[in-house]
Amino acid sequence: MTKENKVEFVIKTLKEIYPTIPIPLDHKDPYTLLVAVLLSAQCTDVRVNQITPLLFKKADNPYDMVKFSVEEIREIIKPCGLSPMKSKGIYGLSKILIEEHNGEVPKSFEALEALPAVGHKTASVVMSQAFGVPAFPVDTHIHRLMYRWNLTNGKNVVQTEKDAKRLFPEEIWNDLHLQIIWYGREYSPARGWDLEKDIITKTIGRQSVINDYYKLKSPNK
Repeated sequence: MTKENKVEFVIKTLKEIYPTIPIPLDHKDPYTLLVAVLLSAQCTDVRVNQITPLLFKKADNPYDMVKFSVEEIREIIKPCGLSPMKSKGIYGLSKILIEEHNGEVPKSFEALEALPAVGHKTASVVMSQAFGVPAFPVDTHIHRLMYRWNLTNGKNVVQTEKDAKRLFPEEIWNDLHLQIIWYGREYSPARGWDLEKDIITKTIGRQSVINDYYKLKSPNK
């Protein structure tokens, strides 16, 4: 199977499994999405969706957020982990949005990545999901699957993003990155992986990954 055939197979299979694509993080506008994505670093989306209603009940916009201290924000978001850095980030970016952007979330990668605690991945999610700008945010699921599918060498997320953008048509990036995330969670997780249910890896996967899987499963081991 050529790389083009593999790419077509991935797109077709994901479209069949996820004809409609749920957004993983609950939000109502670009600001609440930005805060939710920031909170999701090293924290599950399920946990974030439990915490954000508590936070947004008190402050769902930058003007209300800066009325709270960093410590007060930290108390609410503690269950998400990395709360010292995240609470400073939420307070700091809220202040900058008021001072430099009229309280609005900016619509450019450059302006987003200049905000405290906002990296390229967070900016990509916001650009993609809030503003519909083509982006390919690479999380651990996408990084793992692109390697398993032999579509990248897996050296780092920067390389994985470059390869994804090169291989897949730009007009489907925003849907596709979410489809891959959902597929990774359901069919191709890091732990408790069942290759028999993982149709994409089973069909186009990197041979060394498949061999390692069966070695680990072998009763002689």
